[in-house]
Amino acid sequence: MSEVLNHGQIQKKITRMAYEIYERNLYSSGLIFAGISGMGLHLSRLLSEELRKISDLEIEEIEVHLDKDNVAQSSIKLSKGLILRGKNLILVDDVLNTGKTIVYAMKPFLEGELSKMELAVLVNRAHGLFPIRPDYTGYELSTTLNEHIKVDLSGDQYSVHLH
Repeated sequence: MSEVLNHGQIQKKITRMAYEIYERNLYSSGLIFAGISGMGLHLSRLLSEELRKISDLEIEEIEVHLDKDNVAQSSIKLSKGLILRGKNLILVDDVLNTGKTIVYAMKPFLEGELSKMELAVLVNRAHGLFPIRPDYTGYELSTTLNEHIKVDLSGDQYSVHLH
């Protein structure tokens, strides 16, 4: 297992991503961060915290509950109800592999009359089996399908490992 990103590098990437989100959503009527359960939710919270430091945008947060190991049969639930009309939504996950999880995670938001939906990921592996491309990426990493990325944003020392 080799370290791809350490704590300091991840912090810098989160800060940069927050500035990019701010620049592209400067005039939005409201921004919703929708973190996919697990490390996607952790990344969503870190991004929204960083954005609150640099902007006065109205920010709401929601968790997207789904089973990443079986997304096709998983029931997809949101942690709470929100008014989506006219708002910008940032769907957040830790790693973009094939795009399948993201496609299913979008489902609850498709009828909400959002102004726009964007995608933020910490690591993009670029194994696109679905037509999904992130709007905000912390790190691009070419890997084989047999390799795995482990993101840990839960403690006080964040890390990304390849194994």
